[in-house]
Amino acid sequence: MEAVKKHLFSDMGVMLGRSMRHITRSMDTIITVCLTPIAMMLLFVYVLGGAIQVGTDNYVNYLLPGILLVAIASGIAYTAVRLFTDMKSGIFERFHSMPIARSAALWGHVLTSLVSNAISVVVIILVALLMGFRSPAGVLSWLAVSGILVLFTLALTWIAVIAGLSATSVDGASAFSYPLIFLPFISSAFVPTASMPGPVRVFAENQPVTSIVNAIRSLLTQQPVGNDIWTALVWCIGITLVAYIFAMRAYKRKAA
Repeated sequence: MEAVKKHLFSDMGVMLGRSMRHITRSMDTIITVCLTPIAMMLLFVYVLGGAIQVGTDNYVNYLLPGILLVAIASGIAYTAVRLFTDMKSGIFERFHSMPIARSAALWGHVLTSLVSNAISVVVIILVALLMGFRSPAGVLSWLAVSGILVLFTLALTWIAVIAGLSATSVDGASAFSYPLIFLPFISSAFVPTASMPGPVRVFAENQPVTSIVNAIRSLLTQQPVGNDIWTALVWCIGITLVAYIFAMRAYKRKAA
């Protein structure tokens, strides 16, 4: 059993390295995942920030959690595209004919999503620091923020796996991410939900992004988190479990 696990982890590491090499060779991926959210942050802070009332003078502190979620939602679109491309090119069948764990190729894409999005998050936080972002949060709060972001990335990644395995075209594989990228705009990510009209406010206050953004923002500003962190965890874990079940079913059908 231990030998099997060791073999699986070794194969996953090889697949992770393969996918990461593909990312580093693709400038459009780097530009979309990193530079687009950074450009959006610059636009909101320096162009629109003065017209937005959020109850704080440092708008970048308020904005950063939402920008991080937008970046992750943008990044996982490429997970679906890479998975779709591998399936269509027959590389999965080739891997299955080799003495490697059958699930290693799939888990390689999942790990690549986690690693690449983590790098994007770090880059965006560094840029935010240059723009004036400051946080009194301690190590435990930063660890909690990191955990929430990892769970959020994992949840969206398994949704991306479903899209990548089920799509019939590259456009279809990436199109699923558009609603996910749009969700932060109808949440507390950019403006308080109290400023929204009735029906929009009801939706914004009860969708997963709002609780995740509120939890991260409270942790970074050392404000009382309340129930937001538990709501965020329930959303992330629940979506991950459901998406994982459907993704593995789709993968088994494709691999059969």
